[in-house]
Amino acid sequence: MVVLGFMRKSLTTWIVISMFVGVELGFSLPGFSKQLNVLSGIFLRLIKTIISPLIFATLVVGIAAHSNLKQVGRMGLKAILYFEIVTTVALFIGLAAINLTKAGEGAQLVQVETAQVDKAGQLLKQEKKNHLLEIFPENLAKAVAEGQVLQVVVFSVIFGIALAMLNEEKKKPMLHFAEGLSDVMFRFTDIVMYFAPFAVCGALAYSIASFGFEVLKNLALLVATLYGALLVFILAVLVPIGFIIKLNFRKFIRAISEPVAIAFSTATSEAALPKAMENLEKMGIPRKVVAFVLPTGYSFNLDGSTLYLSLASVFVAQLAGVDLTFGEQLLMVLTLMLTSKGVAGVRGATFLILVATVSDMGIDPQKAFVILGVDAIMDMARTTVNVIGNCLATVVVAKWEGEYSDVPEAVKA
Repeated sequence: MVVLGFMRKSLTTWIVISMFVGVELGFSLPGFSKQLNVLSGIFLRLIKTIISPLIFATLVVGIAAHSNLKQVGRMGLKAILYFEIVTTVALFIGLAAINLTKAGEGAQLVQVETAQVDKAGQLLKQEKKNHLLEIFPENLAKAVAEGQVLQVVVFSVIFGIALAMLNEEKKKPMLHFAEGLSDVMFRFTDIVMYFAPFAVCGALAYSIASFGFEVLKNLALLVATLYGALLVFILAVLVPIGFIIKLNFRKFIRAISEPVAIAFSTATSEAALPKAMENLEKMGIPRKVVAFVLPTGYSFNLDGSTLYLSLASVFVAQLAGVDLTFGEQLLMVLTLMLTSKGVAGVRGATFLILVATVSDMGIDPQKAFVILGVDAIMDMARTTVNVIGNCLATVVVAKWEGEYSDVPEAVKA
């Protein structure tokens, strides 16, 4: 496989190779592998430094350079409409899957360390915020430091609109700065991506060493239910959407292969964002569409996470012996349609929403902590679907706006 990596000279190939190496290291050298989590930590820190300036620069250029403010508003409405429809379908697929398999009935509880419970409880208290209020930044530096992607998007959109309203003489210097910053951040992304195989290897080695393959035993049906539901969602929802918009599947798969591999390995949507933006732009989608739709989707269109939330919430209810009626499940879905929009694109944020949801249902939230044993495995799958769904959403809005049409392979840009 290493020989194949040298022959292909492809980053995606090296990422796949590093996944296998990480699994082998985690299984064979667990003590050493538990120290390798620092590799993925370094990678994620570097990625986080890219996201805010990249979003700011690309959005400002996309809005101000074209000065078509009506299109920005129209594009936003179309994106939000698409996000709401697709994530609602995902919620109901998750609900149907867990009611079909009843994975929570008879599952064996796994003892969770008190420290884990206390830590998650503290995070849950922090998570109980007004989601509408949290969309708007009170301090740009704070939003950047805390990784509040949607707040950065809101600031950048308003900044871009304000810049577009200036006359050409005053607008030109700031526009040139934003264009230069955007180009620099894309090159920055290329440099950081060379470290991705090491990060992937370290993340998987750490996961296998910490949890082992045994974590699948008690909750195997839950994991299988989630993976099956996500596969159904891809085949029954995303693929038909692709056919409807006449998507060039080969070109699309080639564009998302690296971001998807990163998302699966690190279980972090955020890590895949810069490369996804770059590859979609190379695919032919205008920067103004990519810069607006993709980051916004990270708060409003996490298909895999929303599907998981409905599935896992009913699973916890089954585990606790609570028989939810159809009406109660429907009310839960309606609640999740709102609360899931506040889910961040980082590891563990979805679990906090799950705990809040089961608490609102009157179920002991500690029952949810049994899922922690396999949450890392499920997180990889749902994060992968999040990235695929958002990349497809970007293509959909671009086609909807008449901003993208596939160019034949023989024609060079």
